[in-house]
Amino acid sequence: MCGIVGILSTTEKDTAIYIYDALTILQHRGQDAAGIVTSHKGRFYMRKSNGLVRNAFKTKHMEGLLGDMGIGHVRYPTAGSSSGAEAQPFYVNSPYGIAFAHNGNLTNTEALAKELFEQDLRHINTNSDSEILLNVFAGELAKLEKQRINEKDIFTSITQVHKRVQGAYAVVGMIPGYGIFGFRDPNGIRPLILGKRTTYGGTKYMLASESVALTALGYKVTRDIAPGEGIVIDRKGNVFTQQCSNSVKHSPCIFEFVYFARPDSVIDNISVYKSRLRMGEKLANKIQEEWNDEQIDVVIPIPDTSRVAALQLAQKLGVKYSEGLIKNRYIARTFIMPGQKQRKKSVKQKLSAIGLEFKNKNVLLVDDSIVRGTTSQQIVQMARNAGAKKVFFASAAPAVRHPNVYGIDMASSKEFIAHNKTTSEICHAIGADKLIYQDLQDLIWCVQQGNSDISVFDCSCFNGKYITGDVDKNYLQDIENLRSDTAKQKHGTNENSELICNDVE
Repeated sequence: MCGIVGILSTTEKDTAIYIYDALTILQHRGQDAAGIVTSHKGRFYMRKSNGLVRNAFKTKHMEGLLGDMGIGHVRYPTAGSSSGAEAQPFYVNSPYGIAFAHNGNLTNTEALAKELFEQDLRHINTNSDSEILLNVFAGELAKLEKQRINEKDIFTSITQVHKRVQGAYAVVGMIPGYGIFGFRDPNGIRPLILGKRTTYGGTKYMLASESVALTALGYKVTRDIAPGEGIVIDRKGNVFTQQCSNSVKHSPCIFEFVYFARPDSVIDNISVYKSRLRMGEKLANKIQEEWNDEQIDVVIPIPDTSRVAALQLAQKLGVKYSEGLIKNRYIARTFIMPGQKQRKKSVKQKLSAIGLEFKNKNVLLVDDSIVRGTTSQQIVQMARNAGAKKVFFASAAPAVRHPNVYGIDMASSKEFIAHNKTTSEICHAIGADKLIYQDLQDLIWCVQQGNSDISVFDCSCFNGKYITGDVDKNYLQDIENLRSDTAKQKHGTNENSELICNDVE
């Protein structure tokens, strides 16, 4: 999962500052690397590095990122490696010069890489599927053989991208001297939202992964970019949109609402906050039906993403809600940390229990989901060490049993604690007295109430049904083997191996 942002201002020249702020707001979507590219007088200025936004950009870097338009990216790796060379945005100099940032994951990467080399005569310098997506787009634009381009040419290229590319992709890009653009895959698996801000000095436009990046910076949300749709904003502030796919099926990733998105975001007209409230209510109903013989003294959320669901669950059950687990906010999110050993270490560092909320009580711990089970197991033990009589565990999402191939770091089902286990076996594995999962149909209902026009969600990590229709057992085995090979390779350095004009170092 990654976060992307693109900003164009018709007057101001300090766009990089606003991109920096937006990336900081989207930091929860990726902590491996961050990057910004701006454009000024026909030239690109780039800075990207491994690490958090605040560490990747210093004052000297921001002063060198000139221009009134730019794009930014925060990354956690799902394809390729953690090398600084694979940090985004990416850049190609032909045609016209294009900077490009991508959120998602392609499912026909290998075939595309071969096509690009043999048919398009384009060189791929990394293992990143985002670079492949950029070169597919650039190759299609080059085929038009035009000295000057317009929005129709960009839409034509996006149309061809949709015909060639499979998987999940939300994209922002920039062409110097012309403007910024964006597009979303025909299934709308990954989000992309347009906003506008009008001031006395002029008008600004922003494209971002989540609405909170827009509203926090004073932008008014205009609308979500539709699945398969392309958008172009030129230097004069003209906004052009066009549907670029004939086979659109709106199927957003439901895990965005379970875990990844911030609760104060609205994606595809669905409030993440209200969705999580409904998750808590539905889960409470199930607990009342199945656990009516159990006494629960206190409901405690596992911070931060389960808080909303846990609060509603406690209110529905008529049980005390308590913040019994305190989080060290200077520790990164464990789910998106690279490597299981690092996850195990960070769980102990990031959470501590308030003993008086656990001692001699039957405690219900609530989490948004259980993926690898590392965090769950250690927190159950933490609760017991704090004096809990019984420790119950509730997941606001169903059991994760299948890989997610659309941009979430869930590549191998063998890593999941639910792999080939029943609920009782999972309960035993994490050390809880009882365990309950949300039913999938209830989860879908909770999210769908926000936008009844969406009839299908991508729930592949729960039900193994892949929206793009091209994922089978052989594909899943291939990506599992690739993941194993990648893990054996050493991480790259923080140096950027690609060549680009005006690197801001």
